[in-house]
Amino acid sequence: MVLAAKRAANTGRQVVVATSNETSDDGLAAIVEQYGLNCFRGSLENTLRRIVDALSEYDDETIVFRLTADNAFPDGALLDEIEQEFIAAKLDYICCNGESSGLPYGLSAEVTRLGHLREALKKGVSAYEQEHVTPYVIKKFGRAYFSKYKYLNKGHYRCTIDCFDDYLCVQKVFSMFDDAVFASPFELMAGLEGADYQPSGLKATTRLVLGTAQLGIDYGIANTIGKPNIELSQKLIKTAIANGVEFLDTAHAYGNSEEVIGKSLLGGWQGRAKIITKLSPLASCPQRATLETVKAFVDASIFKSCSRLRIQSLDVLMLHRASHLYEWNGAAWNRLLEFKQIGMLKELGVSVQSPEELKWALAEKEISFIQMPLNILDWRWEDCISEIRIAKASRGLTIHVRSALLQGLLVSNDTALWRKANVKQAEVVIKWLQDQVETCGRLDAVDLCISYLRAQDWVDGIVVGLESLSQLFENIKIFCLSPMNEENLAKIQASRPKLDEATLNPAYWRRGLK
Repeated sequence: MVLAAKRAANTGRQVVVATSNETSDDGLAAIVEQYGLNCFRGSLENTLRRIVDALSEYDDETIVFRLTADNAFPDGALLDEIEQEFIAAKLDYICCNGESSGLPYGLSAEVTRLGHLREALKKGVSAYEQEHVTPYVIKKFGRAYFSKYKYLNKGHYRCTIDCFDDYLCVQKVFSMFDDAVFASPFELMAGLEGADYQPSGLKATTRLVLGTAQLGIDYGIANTIGKPNIELSQKLIKTAIANGVEFLDTAHAYGNSEEVIGKSLLGGWQGRAKIITKLSPLASCPQRATLETVKAFVDASIFKSCSRLRIQSLDVLMLHRASHLYEWNGAAWNRLLEFKQIGMLKELGVSVQSPEELKWALAEKEISFIQMPLNILDWRWEDCISEIRIAKASRGLTIHVRSALLQGLLVSNDTALWRKANVKQAEVVIKWLQDQVETCGRLDAVDLCISYLRAQDWVDGIVVGLESLSQLFENIKIFCLSPMNEENLAKIQASRPKLDEATLNPAYWRRGLK
């Protein structure tokens, strides 16, 4: 906090460190005063009141910069530039933050006038607005962004300090300078390049969904590496999040995948990505089970997932079997609705296997997530796309697709594996895929398959499973490329080999594949 305050003050601006009057902050207050900075102490819970009270001697037109102690990169020179924009554009609020400003998350500042903060306090705003100070002002005047440096495209980088890994990164950057107080934000920002848990791609890969089945079980027909150890799994998860991954996909049935995720997100990573998990397949629940028995099975699955993930509520819970919408007279689904009503499940979804199951899911209004298999050779969904678009237009609905590489089969040239997947003329299919890579100008078969899915405007995310960091970095690179164009998309759909359900659905593959 002291370093952040000194950097903000290095052009002579009046700086006040507003901390709480709790005894736990006595040490901080002493250090602030030791460095000759103004320290005001007030309410711990009501940050808005603390700031307003700290500025009681100033008039309503006073320009207020709000900086937080976890963001140590901004300096006085940058604040001058933001203030000039604030005054020139005659604004009531402006912020510098993330993607919209082209600067790393944490190279952040907010500017408004003191009168607006006083008005917010008088209006008796909510606890959330009291904590975050400016939501009332933003609601009234709108959110303007300082965008002078948007061309730098560094908004997917991170220099805030929310967890120990963040601290180590910022500490390493500051150690590059004799006195970090006098380093410009742009000099500090350059130090983020190549640091741990900073992006490796040119942009945030938000449509990449990290599939974690491989982190809990040996999974995939072409997986020759096996399940990663816990250290590698944690690094995969954190690196994916650092590169913009917004969803982690797991399931009760994926071995210890949930436990791996829960352990990986300890220490401040919770909340940086949403977790999608799935209900137990309920294979042990009798077909003629009583209502209470079904509830017990459902409850056990949910509570076990929460325990493994080390959280108290689930972001998204999917049915692992679409048939559970109706089995046991809907008892399992109704139980999930009850959990959603009390806030333990934030959103509900379903994992579907066929167009018929997709239609069941589209008809259920409480379903806001659908996961379905789709790949460059999968023709089965063509008649459903219009229905998906209609559903997405009528309600909040997120569509994630899995099996982009059909468990790795689509990028394998091993004809024996293709035959085990019930493809008699494997050479023809392999040759067609190779030809499309060249025709479409893609890097390789992986890029071809991913770019095909990225070209589908109704697909919100693509679940990709990984076993190594090299695979992750390769996928990040691919997701940063341009998707397939409409001309190539149409050619592929017109020329692709027609595979049977016995190949497109791995449940029908011959035993012993993996």
